[in-house]
Amino acid sequence: MSSLHDVTIERTPTGALPVVKPLLGWRVLVPRGGKWGDGVAAQLRNLGAEPVIAPLINFAPSDEPERLARELEALQAGAYGWLIVTSATTVDVLVGYGVRPPATTRIAAVGETTAHALHLAGYSVDVVPSDHSARGLVREWPGTPQQGPVLVPHSEQAEPTLVTGFAERGIDAIFVSAYRTVGVAAPEVVTADVARGDIRGLVVSSGSVARQIAAQFAPLPDSAVIVCIGPRTAFDARAAGLTVHRIAEERTTTALVRALAEHAMDPDDSAPPVIP
Repeated sequence: MSSLHDVTIERTPTGALPVVKPLLGWRVLVPRGGKWGDGVAAQLRNLGAEPVIAPLINFAPSDEPERLARELEALQAGAYGWLIVTSATTVDVLVGYGVRPPATTRIAAVGETTAHALHLAGYSVDVVPSDHSARGLVREWPGTPQQGPVLVPHSEQAEPTLVTGFAERGIDAIFVSAYRTVGVAAPEVVTADVARGDIRGLVVSSGSVARQIAAQFAPLPDSAVIVCIGPRTAFDARAAGLTVHRIAEERTTTALVRALAEHAMDPDDSAPPVIP
């Protein structure tokens, strides 16, 4: 399999290094906006692609605001030994409620984007799983019962990995809905471009995005390439009826864009089966 790390770059007669752009000529759908979308778009441009930012999801307030407020008050009062943050959107919720956990509460972040958002908001991050996934956090969990219970504010459509993983390990964890994920209709011109095959690559950052792609664009043309940010997202994408061509090795935007570029260089290397 070819990879961006394996590309041989030869010097030109003048000694300058030519720029490798494996996505030259590709138009790629970026299904989220904001800093996430801008960051992915910049990485795609660096590899020669033309990003098309068309957010397919947005975030709405929790459907249980009173319970969320109570749990966040308890968190700030020191009732929880751990706070687990699974997304940058959860960070926005914490900031919106003005929550500042005490120094005795440790914070775990799932993914580099989440950890970066926490740092920018002024929160310290004690743990980030090595593979940037919820599964990795369960596997590497450093907490002990003596440190107190765990609070997990999350999307109402969050994957069940933490719920089942913590239950299996006997970890006292409280899960509360911090926000809801809602679909956003893509502009008609984007829908038409996807249908014609003018947009060739689609990067999938979550199961919610996968379901929106299936609902809004299916059936996709045979030329469409789907790349997912991790095994769980790939599982959700396939459950939604999408063909997954490549899975990022880590739950990072860098790995996601790299996976698309590697597929462009070696399209015959298909995505492996995944276990939810």
